[in-house]
Amino acid sequence: MKDNRSMFSKMNFLQPSSRRVAVLQRIFSKTYLVTPNEISRSFGVFGTKYAGEKLVKIGDISKVVKPAKNPQYVPLKYVEGESSQEILRHLRWMLQKDLLGQDMFLIGRPGPLRRLLAMQYLEITDRELEYVSLSRDTTEADLKQRREIKNGTAVYFDQSAVRAAVEGRILILEGIEKAERNVLPVLNNLLENREMHLEDGRFLMPAKRYDQLLKEHSQEELDCWKLVRVSENFRVIALGIPVPRYVGNPLDPPLRSRFQARDISGLTYKEQLEALRALVPGLEGARLSQLLSCAHALLTADAAALGLADFPADGLPAAARILENTPSLPDYDALYRLYPYKSFLSAEGQAAVENVLSTFQVLPRHSKSVSMNINNVIPKNGTAEVEITVERKSSVLQVPCGSLRENVVTNDFVPNVYQEKLLADLMLSHQFKDICVIGPRGCGKSATVSEFAKRLNYVVEPIVLYQDMTSRDLLQQRSTLLNGDTIWQNSPLVTAALEGKLAVLDGIHRIHPSTLAVVHRLVHDRELTLHDGSRLLRHDRYDDIKSSQNLTDNQLEEYGIFKIHPSFRIIALAEPPVQGSSLTQWLSPEMLSLFLYHEMRPLKPDEEMHLVKNLLGSANKAFEHVMRVAHRMRESDDPAVRALSSSLSTRQLLRIAKRMRAYPGDSPANAIYRACLARFLPALPRQALDKILLDEDLPLINAETSSPTCKVEGEKVTIGNTTVPRYKTDAKTKIPDIQFYDVPQHITALEWLLQDFFLGEHLLLIGNQGVGKNKLADRLLQLLNRPREYIQLHRDTTVQTLTLQPTVRDGVVVYEDSPLVQAVKLGHVLIVDEADKAPTHVTCILKTLVESGEMILSDGRRIVPLNHPQTPTNKGIIPIHPDFRMIVLANRPGFPFLGNDFFGALGDLFSCHAVDNPSAQSEHALLKQYGPDVPDEIIARLVRAFGELRNMADQGLVQYPYSTREVVNIVKHLQEFPNESLVNVVGNVFDFDTYSQEVQDTLTEVLQKNGIPLHVHTNKINLAKE
Repeated sequence: MKDNRSMFSKMNFLQPSSRRVAVLQRIFSKTYLVTPNEISRSFGVFGTKYAGEKLVKIGDISKVVKPAKNPQYVPLKYVEGESSQEILRHLRWMLQKDLLGQDMFLIGRPGPLRRLLAMQYLEITDRELEYVSLSRDTTEADLKQRREIKNGTAVYFDQSAVRAAVEGRILILEGIEKAERNVLPVLNNLLENREMHLEDGRFLMPAKRYDQLLKEHSQEELDCWKLVRVSENFRVIALGIPVPRYVGNPLDPPLRSRFQARDISGLTYKEQLEALRALVPGLEGARLSQLLSCAHALLTADAAALGLADFPADGLPAAARILENTPSLPDYDALYRLYPYKSFLSAEGQAAVENVLSTFQVLPRHSKSVSMNINNVIPKNGTAEVEITVERKSSVLQVPCGSLRENVVTNDFVPNVYQEKLLADLMLSHQFKDICVIGPRGCGKSATVSEFAKRLNYVVEPIVLYQDMTSRDLLQQRSTLLNGDTIWQNSPLVTAALEGKLAVLDGIHRIHPSTLAVVHRLVHDRELTLHDGSRLLRHDRYDDIKSSQNLTDNQLEEYGIFKIHPSFRIIALAEPPVQGSSLTQWLSPEMLSLFLYHEMRPLKPDEEMHLVKNLLGSANKAFEHVMRVAHRMRESDDPAVRALSSSLSTRQLLRIAKRMRAYPGDSPANAIYRACLARFLPALPRQALDKILLDEDLPLINAETSSPTCKVEGEKVTIGNTTVPRYKTDAKTKIPDIQFYDVPQHITALEWLLQDFFLGEHLLLIGNQGVGKNKLADRLLQLLNRPREYIQLHRDTTVQTLTLQPTVRDGVVVYEDSPLVQAVKLGHVLIVDEADKAPTHVTCILKTLVESGEMILSDGRRIVPLNHPQTPTNKGIIPIHPDFRMIVLANRPGFPFLGNDFFGALGDLFSCHAVDNPSAQSEHALLKQYGPDVPDEIIARLVRAFGELRNMADQGLVQYPYSTREVVNIVKHLQEFPNESLVNVVGNVFDFDTYSQEVQDTLTEVLQKNGIPLHVHTNKINLAKE
């Protein structure tokens, strides 16, 4: 590639931009304030001017720097090698602003470059750091002072802004656009006048004014007046991205006016190419040029005008190092890890990107995937030696690994060619950067990551993310000691960083972007500042401070400095962005800079059949029909059908195969209907599903044609054709004891529930109100003699209250186990009622409990599988009882229940059952048992009338779905008070609708047609009698 500009000119949509770039390059190459000779060295630190001081000179700008009081707080190892001219120009400008005493704002594209510049400046000038990552939940207390309880007394502790001002440090505020607009104005007076009033009564005062007062008054008087001197060395460096080009809050004008701005647009093509050549000397220069040309082409204004997200050019070193270690890997594969454009761009955007890639000969000419597999993994001393074959050429990689000597042996993972390739691909990325795996729900992301961790001896730290998660939930949480003192407890993510675990961030697509911003520095730099002031440093930086300052680990701990384990890695799991969705796409330019991305597709039919046969031994004909329908739905052109296919994920297909193997009589159509909750589908998707089943010649089987029975004989219970042993327990008081009348439809439903329950599945019962979900669940447990724990969710249920119940005893917050934890410990059945009423982000924490048997509690304890390696040694570990089960009850999604879509979020983790109102035959039999003395004619009228009203509700003609519960209450009333008028009794149900004339007219017509008068005039009663 002799002339890079000529290559740019070949692309139609990049020509105007290329001309502008060429003009700017000519300008900068001829005239600039700083000549190459002036800054030929990365920066100048020339000699010693005074004792203990040094002179820092960048170009023609110099400053005398005093040694830091606390050198352990000075950033290290950010300046490595020779800095580029562009970087030096930025550093020279920052030195100018520092000399003028002005605060700085570095603005530019998303990525770590702005933070890198700030850290380099601090390292060069030997300045101590205070760092704050801003998010939407940042408050005034996070910036100024936070109140803690110490020995029963409220004490104020200075936070980053105050510490920086008093100690003369540099305060870095990252993510200005993420903070709420009314939070940062608390810093305005500190920025403008170096003044601030603190919550503990002290007053920060500029150094000049303080020194004048000190000449007139004694130090004791100033201390008595609670005056505090703001150091003349205090500076603020803000880091932000331009809004509205990117998502965020625009700058508040008063705040903006207090900063001096600098556009950090990134390195030039030439400088970045030189840096990459120095980093990967073993990689061909032509391949580097191609990669870099693609990156810069996708960063032009013309590319942005087409709606293309910024290419994360800061990730190119990782891609280049991967290519150097595995030369047989195509450039396209390395580039796609950084920019998975097929996941987040429309067809038009994908075509534009591929036009760029083909221009620079990066786009492969054929669609054949690269062959790749792992030959051998030898973990030792924190590093694993991995032999990997890419396109028939072997390479040996050195990758980080965990310290778990004896991993848990499971037989759940069945490798196939595709997943082996994916594991090898993950291993390549694992060498240099954290990973994000994108794939549809239920395609096997969690299982693949678990296998990846197992091969590298990692302990997995599962962290379920949710929409309303805060930065405190992600990093540290408040707690109290036995004496009432408040403390901060590390989150699982921080624990994983300190102990070298593999942190799995499950559901990164759900979390708010500003919340995730607090871990950007952890991902990019392996550094983190916690809410309690502690600092986590990358292992080599920690070791440098320890050796250069001659400090011990205990001394560094006293300074609040901790070492991030070198084996620590993050793997994020996400579902692909929804094209055309009104919601903000989670895969933003800022997110692209964090990880190396890998897409995971659903398994193909032969791959899924291979999985089923290896796990279950065989698959019958009925399951083959189910498999064929599932893949036909996935490949459908109808978006509604493709969306519905997520209900038949690999996870759900395995569940169906397991059931059909144990109970061969199960109908394929019925199994598909249950998995998709077809009873509650909108009309069009249901018609499409019915058409597919009709084409496959899979009819629904009505189980009510038989007359199943239910009986308990000794230590066994038989429901229909299924017989299982009853449970033996001493917790007799927790076994439900309810009145339940057997009718054919309910007995059939109980048999289905019993079969899934006995296979070890967790159950999800979804239906309208009053159809008997609670009754069915309680009756099942009553027949099985199983003790029950019960928890009811609601709008205000939180993650904390779901797992623990906080109470205050003697002034101390004590956490008692919730019913969920008690059920896990004792092996009881947990019934979660009204699951659709709680926010989805709350119920999502059940995912890891159901899927892998793990959950982290609010007090730091952890629920783990019984065979977990940490179970015998760790007191904070709660092994899950093998008899633990969950039965979740929820109303169907949509109007009029207006709950959250629990089935949409977690449906494929459970064995799903739609609970409907009984058929006319079953409902008549049920009502007759509730009202044996009520005339059959009246019961028949009620059954017909309510059946018609339910059909109208399904068609949208009436809003309220009248249920069996209401008609049971009518019959109970007539049984107890036989002389009561039917007109008055049915009013107990329909008086709710009295004030809607339209509904009243509909009800009157339906009820009169079925011989039931409702609040009608005398002349209409005769018509009803007729």
